[in-house]
Amino acid sequence: MAKGDVSALVIATASGAPLVSERPKPIHVLCGRPMLSWVLNAVSDSGVSEAVVVTGPDGDWIAKRIMDTPPSDLTTRFLEQPRSRGNAEAALIGMSGFDEFDDEGDVLILPADMPLLTGDVLQEVLTVHRQTGSACTIACTRQPRRSGTPYVLRDRHGNAIGVTVSNDDGEAGNPVDSPVGVMVVRRGLLAPAIRRTMPDPATGRHLLRDVPGVLADSGHAVATVAVLAELFEEVDNRIQLAAAEAVLRNRINHFWMARGVTMIDPSRTIVDATVTLSTDVTLFPGVSLSGSTAIGEGCDIGPDTHLDHCTVGPRSVVRSSTGQLAAIGEQCIVGPFAALSPGAQVSDRTVTGPFYASGA
Repeated sequence: MAKGDVSALVIATASGAPLVSERPKPIHVLCGRPMLSWVLNAVSDSGVSEAVVVTGPDGDWIAKRIMDTPPSDLTTRFLEQPRSRGNAEAALIGMSGFDEFDDEGDVLILPADMPLLTGDVLQEVLTVHRQTGSACTIACTRQPRRSGTPYVLRDRHGNAIGVTVSNDDGEAGNPVDSPVGVMVVRRGLLAPAIRRTMPDPATGRHLLRDVPGVLADSGHAVATVAVLAELFEEVDNRIQLAAAEAVLRNRINHFWMARGVTMIDPSRTIVDATVTLSTDVTLFPGVSLSGSTAIGEGCDIGPDTHLDHCTVGPRSVVRSSTGQLAAIGEQCIVGPFAALSPGAQVSDRTVTGPFYASGA
């Protein structure tokens, strides 16, 4: 790692309890990809090349699921926090996972449950951090102050001097800068600052939100950067999971339409992040494409068709049919109401006719 580079530290210690699930929250799936994978891809897209993920006791489960399809151009390591003692302790554990120690480098710290993050917005946070030369930069949104809302404390000159939580409504409604849980800290200062934090009176845990105050008290500059709240939405329940998936599906559909794919009704078209589409593909309403499905140039798919881990050759038509782990050749006409079972192969230029069932 070059001197002064940035590494990422992802806190993925949340269990599945908020989602009423045995599965750890970081590997709940959105658009065919685990939640944590969306965060790691945003980190990679921001230009960061090294990440350490700190998990809870289900670390093996999480690591295996993520490394089945690892993020590109990002060296990723996993460490476990055996017992939940706060995200500050998790960060200390994560620091031991970096290859080299570079006092002049920076650490981008973020949670694993923000799947709407993008590389552009993380790059913006990193750019402000470098331009200000601060020891710590906090990503914030502007919102009305409410009881229980964390917000940035400032001195009389407007300089950030820490983060606190509003415990009363005496100034309710006044706009404040509220941290979203993402910050950048100079690497050589992070561990000493964490060790100087005091345990939270309510939980007894050491929290990362106290790090900026420790650094400011030591004479280090702390900066803030305004970000869009909707990109930093955390997923804490199934309702928020569904809302985040809707946003990601819309992004995916726009991505493919900008690259020559026609969607007759995007609101009724489901394409997972793992799917590959070619130019001049037309997707009719009710299409659902998942897994490693790949659709060749000039195909018409749908309506009401579900293909999972399937390949479709160029200029084929698939109408009102289902398929899993199946291969359809070039210039085929499949369906309506065909059912392709795992391993099915439809040869080039085949017309299956209606109600076709592979192997029947």
